[in-house]
Amino acid sequence: MSHYLLDTHTAIWYFTSDERLSNTAKQIIVNSYNPIYLSMTSIWELAIKIGLGKMQFTGKTAGFVHSAEEDNFIILPIKTSHIFTLETLPIIHRDPFDRLLIATAIAEGMTLITTDENIGKYDVPKIW
Repeated sequence: MSHYLLDTHTAIWYFTSDERLSNTAKQIIVNSYNPIYLSMTSIWELAIKIGLGKMQFTGKTAGFVHSAEEDNFIILPIKTSHIFTLETLPIIHRDPFDRLLIATAIAEGMTLITTDENIGKYDVPKIW
């Protein structure tokens, strides 16, 4: 059974029914047999962007977490193994949140659900 980690934009698009979410991603997420993970990294990224006024989400960060909990997503804490894996990543993409999500997916053996082309440059299972 595959385990899936959502990129931040994927979770936001899912929660807001954004048409940019691919049918493949949506079908994976809504399938109750698929364990869907949301990293604390995404929650942290959203909180920063909301605080800077670069993004809005109904209920702010608490609303985002509540949506994840309602959909039975598993909130994944940042672990030392993720940080150790982060150290080994080549510098292809400089976004620290994306890099930590990549490292998390690698360390946990998960498939990352993302449309981000830069993430596809890493040796990480990805689907969109």
